Amino acid sequence: MMAPSPQEVTRLLLEWGKGDQAALDKLMPLIYAELKVMAKRYMSREDPAHTLQTTALINETYLRLVEQPERRWQNRAHFFGVAAQVMRHILVDYARARHNLKRGGEAQVISLDEAAAVSRGQAAELVALDDALTALAALDRRQAQVVELRYFGGLSVEETAEILKVSPDTVRRDWRLAKMWLLRELSI
Repeated sequence: MMAPSPQEVTRLLLEWGKGDQAALDKLMPLIYAELKVMAKRYMSREDPAHTLQTTALINETYLRLVEQPERRWQNRAHFFGVAAQVMRHILVDYARARHNLKRGGEAQVISLDEAAAVSRGQAAELVALDDALTALAALDRRQAQVVELRYFGGLSVEETAEILKVSPDTVRRDWRLAKMWLLRELSI
């Protein structure tokens, strides 16, 4: 089976955003494989004994996306950027719940390099990274969005620029500044 064109996915997203349920029914089989790749990327950073399965992450993401009252997707890249954000929030919520139960709620401070390797049961580190991104968003929302789209969503510089409606050079600059800020924040 051939991969759907970005234009076809965008067309179906726009139709779904206007309330066409048939467009959603056609869309899901087209985007499922990419959602699965994204979910596997997230789950590869988790503890192998993690109780949340990749399929469950995809299903929860789907439910949250479908339940959004405003579904004004700009294009395929925008949709997958939002999907990445939803997956991140699901895993952070899960990590917060597990961390609070097991460790009394005290998050550990980590470096950016350690945060990039969020794996093998590092729920506290995922929570710390999420807290740092929240703090960054309070200072510079676009830089936080760049990190979310590039790191968590796996989007390219060009796709990120398209979603944020800025130039690729701006995305590169924001990416560099955000990484420096997060490194400093996580190493304090």
